[in-house]
Amino acid sequence: MRTILHVDMDAFYASIEERDHPKLRGQPIIVGGRADHRGVVSAANYPARKFGVHSAMPMKTARQLCPQAHFFPVRMSAYAEISHSIQKIFRKYTPLVEPLSLDEAFLDVSGSQLLFGNGREIATAIKQEINQSLQLIASVGVAPNKFLAKIASDAEKPDGLVVVEPDKIQEFLDPLPVSRVWGIGKVATQRFDRLGIKTIAQLRVMEQKVLSELFGEQGSHLWHLAQGLDDRAVVPERQAKSISHETTFSSDINDLEILKTVLIGLVEDVARRLRKNKLRGKTIQLKIRYDDFSTFTRSITVSQPTDLTRDIEQSALQLLDQKLPDRPLSIRLIGIGVTGFQSGALQQKSLFDEEELQKFSRLDQVRDQIASRFGSDSITRGNRISSEDSQEETSS
Repeated sequence: MRTILHVDMDAFYASIEERDHPKLRGQPIIVGGRADHRGVVSAANYPARKFGVHSAMPMKTARQLCPQAHFFPVRMSAYAEISHSIQKIFRKYTPLVEPLSLDEAFLDVSGSQLLFGNGREIATAIKQEINQSLQLIASVGVAPNKFLAKIASDAEKPDGLVVVEPDKIQEFLDPLPVSRVWGIGKVATQRFDRLGIKTIAQLRVMEQKVLSELFGEQGSHLWHLAQGLDDRAVVPERQAKSISHETTFSSDINDLEILKTVLIGLVEDVARRLRKNKLRGKTIQLKIRYDDFSTFTRSITVSQPTDLTRDIEQSALQLLDQKLPDRPLSIRLIGIGVTGFQSGALQQKSLFDEEELQKFSRLDQVRDQIASRFGSDSITRGNRISSEDSQEETSS
């Protein structure tokens, strides 16, 4: 039986700002872009969330809901450096670490238990080391698979540690609302509600055929998750066939400019991870999930593999502007991914001549260096709306 950990840092960006400004401890803290530039909330600590502030909310709205909060710009390079330290802690316990974003990861510790103890003991050790060395709090879920571990990590936030034993899976899942199943948003929840299906226990006893009739191919996926079944492996990023980042919104988004703002933040994360792993990809994929549970993936294949932020951003925005279905925007999830890898050591060419290509590559390097020293708001590309990033739920 596998033992999977899902480690999720609690209010990561906001917790770092609270740690670095100890006089503000316990007060509302919001991290994000500028309200006058259509910025969105990247993170809010728990005192701010009590006022209804959440990720991907327009900063203007957040200021209206919680005007007494302390507002901070995103310091992406600082957060990335701390994330790197956290991942070094993970790798003390297992090489099988799959980062989902800067603030969460899956760990397969099945082969580590003779050295470090059972899943609960490893989770406890990781939480303690993160707290002692970085003065930050993590919540951890321990379970036989990714789906269960992810739900468990969120069950007792903040500072949670929840273990789902193999013989307690149904006991853990059954009381939860159907909305806790991956992919079930507001509209799908309403459809289940009309059917009298409110809990995972009720979903679990539905026939797989009925779910497939209601939700197409996603119906089978929902049925398996309701049984607590998920056979996906933990894949270290260097071995992955794609690198991606996606965000599920707390409230559906119908503003195209906000979607673009969030998408640009996701692109920057993916591009940075490509360069870190010395990977370049040819295919850029956009993923969109609407409020009615329908999910669309669109892609563009470029002429040569790239790790340039500019290339990926242009393709992503083109997909968002031109390739979505002709229907009203009401978006629950947006994501961007790159696949079709070739080694970063290979010579890269593109539609630009070699001089132009080198210029954009140097711009990425210089921007990373400046951001590392002075913060991510210290330098901004001309077509960037604001400097925030949205990372409520991600995958890789």
